[in-house]
Amino acid sequence: MTIESLPVLDLSELDGGGRAAEDFLTRLRQATHDVGFFYLVGHGVPQTLVDTMISTAHSFFALPVDDKMAIENLKSPHFRGYTRIGGERTQGRTDWREQIDIGPERPAVEPGPEVPEWERLEGPNQWPAAMPELRGVVTRWDAEMMGVGLRLLRAWARALGQPADVFDEAFADRPSTLLKIVRYPGRSGRNPMNDNGSAAPADEADRQGVGSHKDGGVLTLLLLEPGTAGLQVQHDGGWIDAPPMPGAFVVNIGELLEVATNGYLKATVHRVLSPPDGSERISIPFFYNPALSSTIPMLTLPSELQAEAVGITADPDNPLYATYGANLLKSRLRAHPDVAAIHHADLLAARR
Repeated sequence: MTIESLPVLDLSELDGGGRAAEDFLTRLRQATHDVGFFYLVGHGVPQTLVDTMISTAHSFFALPVDDKMAIENLKSPHFRGYTRIGGERTQGRTDWREQIDIGPERPAVEPGPEVPEWERLEGPNQWPAAMPELRGVVTRWDAEMMGVGLRLLRAWARALGQPADVFDEAFADRPSTLLKIVRYPGRSGRNPMNDNGSAAPADEADRQGVGSHKDGGVLTLLLLEPGTAGLQVQHDGGWIDAPPMPGAFVVNIGELLEVATNGYLKATVHRVLSPPDGSERISIPFFYNPALSSTIPMLTLPSELQAEAVGITADPDNPLYATYGANLLKSRLRAHPDVAAIHHADLLAARR
């Protein structure tokens, strides 16, 4: 089925129960079976906080370069902090954005022979001394996103014929959420380079804000700055533009829900094109993901849904592991090879 825009779902329809709630669950299941992306309205996040997040993002990126580089992610073995423009890669190609990565604030775990490799991702964040208010705004935002994420996850469970709490155990202890505050600067057509030094294909790479990829976790809640564009979702052999919608988040599922449903729900390829030269775009994704050591349960779907489960997407260049932490570590090592070389050379050597 060809569509021209993402479906729109209203989370407030769950509040009253009855037929409206059942209709919401049906549309939620259909949207993520057919497309994997949708707009979410009625989520209850205060507009004042939304506006504050956008303005705070602009304030952070307007800081002097030295203030941002003081928390550069090269200083963090946990891949936290500021990533300069061109400091991240997707599919081996340079992404054209700057960002700050913020995860759960926890003590670092000392590596050892009995400690799983992915535990290296646990640790403290880096906060900019020049902008102390950032931490308070992020703390409020995280709390709102956790609430929306949990409501959606329990709704998916019900929509798939499962107990509402079927996923709760994976998130009960030390969930591994991640907030990215991202700025896409305008660009005039410079091509990023492949790993071998050659130019990436001009049809996408000369505008690559973030290259084509799927999210590796459970679900993503994305806040887009009003009046901007660039996000595109792959569907039916083409690309659907997903511009901001007033009062809405863009929501998509990650590969773990595809795994849990044997492909009934689909993690969808998407990308971001850079804005035109002389402009910029703020994007704030929140990745709602389980504990590093957790595994997502494999669901036994009702027979009518199981008949439409197409199996898990097989990609020899991107294997999926049973444990979430193994998938996240794989992704971080690939996306930030400079951080990996500084702090995790032993892991890189073991993977050669």
